[in-house]
Amino acid sequence: MKTIGLVGGMSWHSTATYYRLINEEVAARRGGHSSARISLQSLDFAEVRACQERGDWTASAELLAGATRRCVAGGAELVGLCTNLMHKNFPALESAAAQAGARAVHIADAVAAVAARNGSTALGLLGTRWVMEETFYADRLATHGISVLVPDADDRGLVDRVIFDELTQGIVRDDSRGAYVSVMDDLRARGAEAVVLACTEIDLLISATDSPLPLIDSTDAHASLLVDLALA
Repeated sequence: MKTIGLVGGMSWHSTATYYRLINEEVAARRGGHSSARISLQSLDFAEVRACQERGDWTASAELLAGATRRCVAGGAELVGLCTNLMHKNFPALESAAAQAGARAVHIADAVAAVAARNGSTALGLLGTRWVMEETFYADRLATHGISVLVPDADDRGLVDRVIFDELTQGIVRDDSRGAYVSVMDDLRARGAEAVVLACTEIDLLISATDSPLPLIDSTDAHASLLVDLALA
């Protein structure tokens, strides 16, 4: 079993989910008392959030690269970044992992693998403003032959606000769930075949029973791919 490195804390709520999902999957596949070998670096989200708010992606890249090097120093052979948005800085993390002799695993590649198994090629995308409005995430999916639909401007603002004002602080509200379902209804009407929960906290709010479309939970997809690679 390879050791999985997790760069987390963005927020800690989703990092806890990663830790649980990875260990549950290893236990299910290996049985007995088996659990995952994990090297975890959990950052102070307040520092990362400050970088986001002032648009200092160079500083955030340095934080992620440093955390990656510490993961590998702790034995990690694979590294997963436990957030969708900060994959904007994935090249810095990937470079730091490679220089230390480890492999970085992109979350959008995991999403694409699930979409391929399900036969979906047009995905609605829910995440932070950067994920929905910039191209770093959609471009990675496009390399797998997947097109992306995003909500309109007002809905993008709503989705982003709920993430940062509620979910990353552990707040889950029924009215926000209803608002997200309305956004997904619109994506379905525009041709989305499934919806990517492209923020690792959205699964705190939305489950398959809530959604009018099949869901691809990026957290679950990423954790599963990390286990696949660790046990290969």
